Amino acid sequence: MASDKLIIYQLLPRLFGNTNTTNLPWGTLAENGSGTFADINEAALTGMKALGATHVWYTGVPEHATMTDYAAHGIRPDDPAVVKGRAGSPYAIKDYYDVVPDFAQSVPNRMAEFEALVQRTHAHGLKVITDLVPNHVARQYASDAKPGAPATGNVPSAGTSDLGEGDDQRLPFSLRNNFYYLPGTTFKAPFVPGSIDAQTPLTNSAPPIHESPARVTGSGSINEAPHIDDWYETIKLNYGYNVFDGSLHTSLDAAPGQRNRPDTWYKLRDILLFWAGKGVDGFRCDMAHLVPVAFWQWVTAEVRATYPATIFIAEIYDPSLYRSFIFEGGFDYLYDKVGLYDSLRRLTEGHGSCYDITHVWQRESGDFAEHMLRFLETHDEQRIASSFFAGDPLRAIPAMVVTATLHTGPYLLYFGQEVGVRGEDAEGFSGHDGRTTIFDYWGMTDWQGYLNNHRYDGAGLTEPQRQLRAIYEKLGAVVRASTAIQTGAFYDLQWANQQTPGYNQHRVYSYLRYTDSEKLLIVCNFDVTQAFTSAVHVPDHAFDQMGLSATDRYQLTDLFLSDDRVDGLGNQGFAMVIPPMSARIFQLNSL
Repeated sequence: MASDKLIIYQLLPRLFGNTNTTNLPWGTLAENGSGTFADINEAALTGMKALGATHVWYTGVPEHATMTDYAAHGIRPDDPAVVKGRAGSPYAIKDYYDVVPDFAQSVPNRMAEFEALVQRTHAHGLKVITDLVPNHVARQYASDAKPGAPATGNVPSAGTSDLGEGDDQRLPFSLRNNFYYLPGTTFKAPFVPGSIDAQTPLTNSAPPIHESPARVTGSGSINEAPHIDDWYETIKLNYGYNVFDGSLHTSLDAAPGQRNRPDTWYKLRDILLFWAGKGVDGFRCDMAHLVPVAFWQWVTAEVRATYPATIFIAEIYDPSLYRSFIFEGGFDYLYDKVGLYDSLRRLTEGHGSCYDITHVWQRESGDFAEHMLRFLETHDEQRIASSFFAGDPLRAIPAMVVTATLHTGPYLLYFGQEVGVRGEDAEGFSGHDGRTTIFDYWGMTDWQGYLNNHRYDGAGLTEPQRQLRAIYEKLGAVVRASTAIQTGAFYDLQWANQQTPGYNQHRVYSYLRYTDSEKLLIVCNFDVTQAFTSAVHVPDHAFDQMGLSATDRYQLTDLFLSDDRVDGLGNQGFAMVIPPMSARIFQLNSL
């Protein structure tokens, strides 16, 4: 699976299909509205395909804690003291066997509407990814939709028991417990309900939270009174790691034929199998590095025993764990955040060096480059077009080319990136931070021109937005059509151009991607003001690697943003002009 060139399109249903323009800070669902599963219609999916997408990551599908009151539908309300934002955090899941009722046109039929979305997505030749949040759940987690049938897998069960059900709360740590406990304490929220925002009363029919004994917070805070900057709305799940003494336990004494792993392992396995049974093709696993790799090694094999094509993507920020999470844990792909993203962001902002890209591939190329998921935006990162990042989304074009073409691994687009969404609103819980809120009900005005009342035709976009989307569509088309980008080898040309006159190694990055049937020379100019007007030298060794002669004559033809053609002898270099903030993907052919 890691040899496939995935293009993942990420979207949050609440925002993606929302046509409401009220945009009242801290607004309710009734005031600001929400997109639904049904809004992701045929036209929307066709638009994703036009960007080259192979997979859609539907972010925040499992039911999470919210301030919206659905008690009339039999859904227990959540105390606002442990909910972030009016809509709530998609990463504080309150029922792993249900979907967000906000996303349904008919709340009682919400799961059927999600299943219809999965079928619709598959009919367009796209695969479905959803979130697994394994490290923590909502403070008031309680499933009212869990199935009663026997659990799927190699260990039968009389039914599906809830997370925390049967825990011995007298014990701080036990392999049979799903949570960690602080006996003799009572949880204290970091603020008084109703005082988050002086203009916004926070009330629904939920009784105030009473958690006694208090449980360890999702961020790992061993304190009954977590700080407001902690993940105070969540509680940490126990996979056998004793947070109190740092020891790891992966098995327990059990009679033959009985479950001998930590109880949480089985419950999370059954959750994964439940969603795979709904047609979900893969899982983006939130903060996966906070969960022991031993669990991942076991559970990925368990799921693939029934659904062998399932992909697993790890959100991970510790490079020292990369190899173990791939080769032991069974992950197909890992976030390339602290490597390529950080390097490209520096370059896009006008500092850093293209040598940083060389250092990234040198670190990864040995055995896991194809496993790295590249991106410039996700729901966690600041928008490229925001004043916190580049300001001008065109500045990221060379970075996006590197993201998409550096190696055979996948890349991701976050919805709105392709039209330059700025993320400059102060929506409520999410303030003015350059990110699009995941906590609030909101209508994205710089997205809605593309949305166009669910026609997804871009009729309301500005001309610069149309041009930007056309660039992203062209990049996707080049990637999908190129065997060299999808499966080919890589050759860095920075070292070969150290003495090339006019070649600024800090602002220009060039490399080859090639197969037996296709050779590409890719050149990216990160300079904001200066055009690249120089030659790119390709050494004899590179021609040897490609099975070509350095003494032959070649023509370069740009496949991406121009009609540029460049002729030259192989060993004399190729002179070219590349505008600021631009890139060329040249196809190399013999003359």
